[in-house]
Amino acid sequence: MTRRRRPQSRHLPAFILLALAEGPLHGGAILTALSQRIPRFAPDSAAVYRTLQQCEQDGEVASEWDTTAKGPARKRYRLTKAGWKRLDAWREEIESRVAILNYFLSTHEALRKGVAPSR
Repeated sequence: MTRRRRPQSRHLPAFILLALAEGPLHGGAILTALSQRIPRFAPDSAAVYRTLQQCEQDGEVASEWDTTAKGPARKRYRLTKAGWKRLDAWREEIESRVAILNYFLSTHEALRKGVAPSR
């Protein structure tokens, strides 16, 4: 059987970049922010760190070690110019998807009410 990818993971890079647009964060803080701010969105920590690693390889985020807090050093990530460009591209893609999904929802609602959908 083929392992299905979690649907929310498709947009995980977009949400990580969006969180970093607010300011530098370490991986755990990104995970916490996403879990608290987005209902029914529960990315696993491994996926967040894999995505951060890929974003860093792609030049969309940069990192540095933060040794100012007590305990072990934490890798803090920040958005780069390339990250801002990618975030803008995600916005365009998500707007397009929302338009398509809104069409589905309005057509479905019209059909359920017995009204012919507008074309």
